[in-house]
Amino acid sequence: KRKYLININEQIMVTRRDFLKTMTMASAGLALGSGEVLNAHNLASKRGKNGKVKIAYIGIGNRGEQIIGDFARTGMVEVVALCDVDMGAKHTQKVIGMYPKAKQFRDFRQMFDKAGNEFDAVAIAVPDHSHFPISMLALASGKHVYVEKPLARTFYEAELLMQAALKRPNLATQVGNQGHSEANYFQFKAWMDAGIIKDVTAVSAHMNNVRRWHKWDTNIYKLPSGQQLPKDMDWDTWLGAVPYHEYNEKYHQGEWRCWYDFGMGALGDWGAHILDTVHEFLELGLPYEITLTHQEGHNDYFFPYSSTILFRFPARKGMPPVDITWYDGLDNLPPIPAGYGVSGLDPNIPTTNQGTAPAAKLNPGKIIYTKDLIFKGGSHGSTLSIIPEEKAKEMADKLPEVPKSPSNHFENFLLACQGVEKTRSPFEINGVLSQVFSLGVMAQRLNTQLFFDPRTKQITNNEFANSML
Repeated sequence: KRKYLININEQIMVTRRDFLKTMTMASAGLALGSGEVLNAHNLASKRGKNGKVKIAYIGIGNRGEQIIGDFARTGMVEVVALCDVDMGAKHTQKVIGMYPKAKQFRDFRQMFDKAGNEFDAVAIAVPDHSHFPISMLALASGKHVYVEKPLARTFYEAELLMQAALKRPNLATQVGNQGHSEANYFQFKAWMDAGIIKDVTAVSAHMNNVRRWHKWDTNIYKLPSGQQLPKDMDWDTWLGAVPYHEYNEKYHQGEWRCWYDFGMGALGDWGAHILDTVHEFLELGLPYEITLTHQEGHNDYFFPYSSTILFRFPARKGMPPVDITWYDGLDNLPPIPAGYGVSGLDPNIPTTNQGTAPAAKLNPGKIIYTKDLIFKGGSHGSTLSIIPEEKAKEMADKLPEVPKSPSNHFENFLLACQGVEKTRSPFEINGVLSQVFSLGVMAQRLNTQLFFDPRTKQITNNEFANSML
């Protein structure tokens, strides 16, 4: 028997090796069809009081608190368990106070072990790097899964989650890009079906608001030094499947989004709210080229101050090739076509723990170019409009009526858990878009151009980048 040293650092590494070994075995078994590696419950769907869905929440502060409120407003859930690595912190106390009878856990693995037979679905609102292990374990345990966007931090994590979800068609999966259940989703489909949106050749996607890391020093040469761990915080579980980092406040409370090791920057945060309908209804799939055409503030640790990324998609199903150009950064605006008009502040953008979105030179959204028309749109559920205004007036009587959404994004998930509806942003749809963003992040991180083969799902011009998939 191996004798473990009592040194605390070695204890941490043993714990992390066990964690990585468990999740690696689970993902391999789930995705490749070798059977359930984990001791999954695979329980039939259960109903709570009055037919409600029994749910467990993982990540209950900040964004987690917001989606818990959204689920509560449906009147369709019975809360069974709460899980957060920071259960003693101020930002988690409100939700704990709302559900005093719910069982409490710091480690999601213990929650599944000790209370997994008491709930039917999970809602996950944790940093990007932990989406994969928690979602995979939930699927292995026979649970319906709602997870915040992006689906996963890396290309292969998204691939494994899509495969695992497809193996379980009886389980509902939903990614938290709410626009998929709002007006833009139904408008885009109706306008495509009516031939209003056709022959799209280019899209400009822009997100030019201030980001947390814009004031940081890009001369950084090492990760932040370790600090005193907050009382009662389970830091090792917070780290999940990434290599060990000493705790620092610049990783916690949303700061994780700034770092390549944990988040996906502006692209992962906003991309799904801006490009989801474009990607799905144009059936874009995966790009063959990802080119970083502009970057300011590049470094090896956190995201640049600004970047412009060109994603090139091939022709498909009679539709022409499409170039999507992503712009982020305060002064990195896309070309604005004549007759664009005013960039209004999008009312569909929800508040965050940073407060409401400030007015900007150009608010988050997109410009869609076709052979005959130009459209502008915002983010989330914002509808498109034809520009210039004179052209919009000319087309007014040709625009079809847009159907109303039968359910909001949270209701849609719960109704899917009950077998009434199908989710509109399941893993197999959103996962491909998540992979597109992961390729964009790799181009940012490596400050380079990537050529990608969508058939083999390999990067063909950069072995180092290919190993990062």
